Amino acid sequence: MSNSADSSRGPGRRAFRHPARLLTAAVFALAGLIFVTSANTAKGTNIRTDASLLKLSDLIQQRSGKNAQLDETNASVREDIDALVRRDDGTTEENARLKALERAAGTTKLSGRAVAVTLNDAPPDATANPGYPDPQPNDLVIHQQDLQAVVNALWQGGAQGIQVMDQRLISTSAVRCVGNTLILQGRVYSPPYKITAVGDPAALKQALDDSPAINNYLLYVKAYGLGWKVDEHQAVTLPGYSGTVDLHQAEPAK
Repeated sequence: MSNSADSSRGPGRRAFRHPARLLTAAVFALAGLIFVTSANTAKGTNIRTDASLLKLSDLIQQRSGKNAQLDETNASVREDIDALVRRDDGTTEENARLKALERAAGTTKLSGRAVAVTLNDAPPDATANPGYPDPQPNDLVIHQQDLQAVVNALWQGGAQGIQVMDQRLISTSAVRCVGNTLILQGRVYSPPYKITAVGDPAALKQALDDSPAINNYLLYVKAYGLGWKVDEHQAVTLPGYSGTVDLHQAEPAK
């Protein structure tokens, strides 16, 4: 996955060629540089087990797991707080308004008919189907814009609530990608990516069909085998959002 603007995803070939001698010299020079760098870095230590050289991906996965645990703790504490602040003497109208606000905020469970969309990278050995040019690396992976296109289309189709992977989206949620992974509300995910929306299945699927961004993605599905699957479900329950909320003040759009 890439979070680049990716304004033109069409494949292209590099025509630049190096003379053979220049290429050979460059290879030897690069090899020497690698040997010197490796020696200076190691300095008698085992660089494979040096704690300072842990892969960034490992650190991200550790932090993601920690964030998941904190989300669970936060959800439990929030339930306790809600139980303390709720008034038993509230009027029927007040209680109904409170529940409506909770549903709109996405902090309570939501059940109903739904549509689930699954996107995936192309197979590692993917080649172009007949009639299409050879793919470039960016043509074979899910991009941030692809996920955003699906989420936006489902909202446009009247979704009452949306879940990406195992997390409920709220007004402050942002679907972002770093490298080939999805970063959502402090958690890290790898493809395949599943997006589930509760609402009228017919309207949701029509919104997917009408999206120009999704139609562009489907061209790459046909050309290079990227994953695309749309399922309809009669009964789905989305979890309520249980993370922290950074929004302290908001004004309606004018």
